[in-house]
Amino acid sequence: MKIAIASDHAGFPLKQYLADCLKQLGHKIDDLGTDSPDTAVDYPDFAAKIALAVTQGKANKGIIVCGSGVGACIAANKFTGARASVCHDTYSARQGVEHDDMNILCLGARIIGTALAEEIARAFIGASFSNETRHVRRLDKVRSFEQKQPGK
Repeated sequence: MKIAIASDHAGFPLKQYLADCLKQLGHKIDDLGTDSPDTAVDYPDFAAKIALAVTQGKANKGIIVCGSGVGACIAANKFTGARASVCHDTYSARQGVEHDDMNILCLGARIIGTALAEEIARAFIGASFSNETRHVRRLDKVRSFEQKQPGK
């Protein structure tokens, strides 16, 4: 699977750790930055890169790491077709994909450690949308909200 991954400066060490883990599992990783924990950068810039990579089909799924995961999640969800969520447990990461077709995982490097982050990423990457009628119906409703926005 092709996975786009990015972080701000706060998430850089965890991003690097996850990228290495996912490569070892055989996934193709597209690291969209940042390149250092030493220079402060703005999480919306990297959330946008992930959201565009996923919504434009350049990656199957995306992972964004910032301090809490919250800011990146808010920013990513501004893009049509992005379904990002902060998940700090494996159940939410798996069910978010299976029931809601979540395509972007947001993690808080100041909230969870590397071992849990790896388990969460594995749950997210390993899950598939169920295509059950009730989940498709609900996803269609969510997608309809994007079409109803002014200017679209």
